Amino acid sequence: MSVYDTLARLGVELPTANAPAAAYVMAAQTGNTVFLSGHIARKDGKVWTGKLGQDIDTESGKAAARAIAIDLLATLHAHVGDLNRVTRIVKVMSLVNSTPEFTEQHLVTNGASEFLAEVFGDKGKHARSAFGVAQIPLGACVEIEMIVEVQ
Repeated sequence: MSVYDTLARLGVELPTANAPAAAYVMAAQTGNTVFLSGHIARKDGKVWTGKLGQDIDTESGKAAARAIAIDLLATLHAHVGDLNRVTRIVKVMSLVNSTPEFTEQHLVTNGASEFLAEVFGDKGKHARSAFGVAQIPLGACVEIEMIVEVQ
């Protein structure tokens, strides 16, 4: 089944890929490996701000991570032209804007990881890191970057 058929079945329409907000590119490729820059959470077209454990709960953070995964796929699509070229989601790194007491960064990041596995099946299962941080640019609640292998 095509990745695009799976996205349609899930009711997901890829947005237009975002432009970089500073001095970097959204995707860089060497050989068959694509490195996607960190994408911050957005909701209704605006930065999804807040701190987990203070004004955002785990389930909302998980939804933010899923939204980022969709944006990451939009960037990947813009870069490679066809998501069916993906042979493996290799690594996901997640930064969660959270209080020192919040310890569910891994559960927040599941929002992205579970979505990628839904879309790509076994090719979407990846290595991962999830960190709690004191702040993310623009006050975003979550930021995620991704490494992908393509053919």
